[in-house]
Amino acid sequence: MSDWTSQAISIIEADFKRSADTHLLKVELPAIDNIDLYLKDESTHPSGSLKHRLARSLFLYGLCNGLIAGDTTIIESSSGNTAVSEAYFAKLLGLRFIAVVPKSTSQEKIDKITFYDGECHFVEPGDIYAEADRLAEELNGHYMDQFTYAERATDWRGNNNIAESIFAQMSREIFPTPSWIVVSAGTGGTSATIGRFIRYQCHATKLCVADPENSVFYDSYNSGNRSLTLQQGSNVEGIGRPRVEPSFIASVIDRMIKVPDAASYATIHFLQQVLDRRCGGSTGTNVYAAFEIIAELNAAGASGSVVSMLCDGGERYLDSYYNDKWLKQKGFNLKPYRARLDNFYASGKF
Repeated sequence: MSDWTSQAISIIEADFKRSADTHLLKVELPAIDNIDLYLKDESTHPSGSLKHRLARSLFLYGLCNGLIAGDTTIIESSSGNTAVSEAYFAKLLGLRFIAVVPKSTSQEKIDKITFYDGECHFVEPGDIYAEADRLAEELNGHYMDQFTYAERATDWRGNNNIAESIFAQMSREIFPTPSWIVVSAGTGGTSATIGRFIRYQCHATKLCVADPENSVFYDSYNSGNRSLTLQQGSNVEGIGRPRVEPSFIASVIDRMIKVPDAASYATIHFLQQVLDRRCGGSTGTNVYAAFEIIAELNAAGASGSVVSMLCDGGERYLDSYYNDKWLKQKGFNLKPYRARLDNFYASGKF
């Protein structure tokens, strides 16, 4: 191993030591007595999202496998948050970083990528994979390929992964072993890590994956067909895919829920009132599905806890999800879902 590689790994590990674990927020549900909801707040990572964990793992994977050297250009295909986090680590190591991003990526995320000295290469959504491969070959760089390596770059047995963190933070709660953990899927790496950890530790917890509109994961899970594809990509940045990504491991998932985009956006506006903070669209997808599960448990007279994800902050979406003009132009009517959410909060019924 070269001196540069050894130093690079030490720099990443030092950055990790400076970072505290993310908070587990308890969400008050006044109409429900015996079921508690918690959100793992991943927005507090240095690069601002859940993808910070993945980016760290992908860099360590590349370094330890001899794929990244001191002069390597790092390339990633990303809808935003992974690119932001990888740009953060590339800057930390003094490496050039190019994000191959869909043309529809929010300006806020583009600004974040460039803040960390990353470069954006804009393409049509369906071209991100091939263009990333082409750039890596042209520049003799390394294509991180989050969609393939997300499930293998993270140690699912523990070693400070998100699953181990959740169960450790829940240990002193009234219902320490969650009945359900609810996450969404972009690469599928987070659901794979959590699902494997649950089984490895023999927990009774079940895993639900919430999927937005224009994503193929839900249909693939129910049909068993991994070759399904869609022409249009998800409107919820960071989750949902038009193809079944290699890191999506259906066999560790107990249930999937399809969430309409308008419901996702209505949920983050609802959460703004409940939590006094803005959350990203994927958080809306997660929490809407979590509310559905909580309502079912409540109706059955069950007790327990449900854990979900606050993936990133809403400040990155002020021009879209929090912009009434944008919502109207896209044809999203939030009112029916806001009424459903308000009724759930008041009555516990969904």
